[in-house]
Amino acid sequence: MPNDHAPHASDSLHDLARKATHSPKLLTKEEVIRLAQHVLKGGEHATEEEKEIAKKATHNPEGVEAEQIVKLGERAQDNK
Repeated sequence: MPNDHAPHASDSLHDLARKATHSPKLLTKEEVIRLAQHVLKGGEHATEEEKEIAKKATHNPEGVEAEQIVKLGERAQDNK
């Protein structure tokens, strides 16, 4: 019990990025938005295409294609 602790936010973001790259269609609407917000936060490293995908995802997460989610996941892994 003393070793039980809540997962660190960056750990869960890392898991989310990995899920996005390997199983993008399994992400929930909330997960897509969280991933997009993370990419936008680290925007100085994101390409214009990635920023556009992230903006689209925050407004319409269900309208984002699987390959676009993969790109966001790859960017999130690079931003760690």
